[in-house]
Amino acid sequence: MRMLKTVFISAIFFFSFVAASYTQDFKLGVVDLQRVVEASNSGKKIKEEITKKGKKMEGDLSAKREEIENLKKKLEREAQVMSKEQRDTKEREVDIKIYDFKVLEKKYKEELFKFQNEKLDGMKKEIFEIVQELGKKGGYTLVIEKLGVLYSPETVDITEELIKQYNAKY
Repeated sequence: MRMLKTVFISAIFFFSFVAASYTQDFKLGVVDLQRVVEASNSGKKIKEEITKKGKKMEGDLSAKREEIENLKKKLEREAQVMSKEQRDTKEREVDIKIYDFKVLEKKYKEELFKFQNEKLDGMKKEIFEIVQELGKKGGYTLVIEKLGVLYSPETVDITEELIKQYNAKY
């Protein structure tokens, strides 16, 4: 996958420079999407929502973890005075709670991951709309993401302009 991405980016640059040799008006723009997400008002709000939801889930999990630990301690204290059947029953209860905890933990991780992706996908769609507008208005031939770019001069970086327009629109 990484190799494919590298080949794709290399092809883009190759064709960009080929196109540049045929036209004098070639204009390249580079955007750091990670910085847009981190610095924009909407990105900060999304990060806050994700953090809030994550902390709530972690609080629930901590309460369940504490409950399991208390049951284990109680079982250890009372194990000597319990019959074998009682002890086995309590151990099964603890095992069930541990299993339930693991299932809940997995569910929460999946929910948080899905929530994060939904929020960021929506934001990326909005960003791409603005990049389209910015590219057309600015006369850019090509606007690429900085993620796969090994070098680009600051003069082609349009991230700050994108952040300004994104904050103004959303």
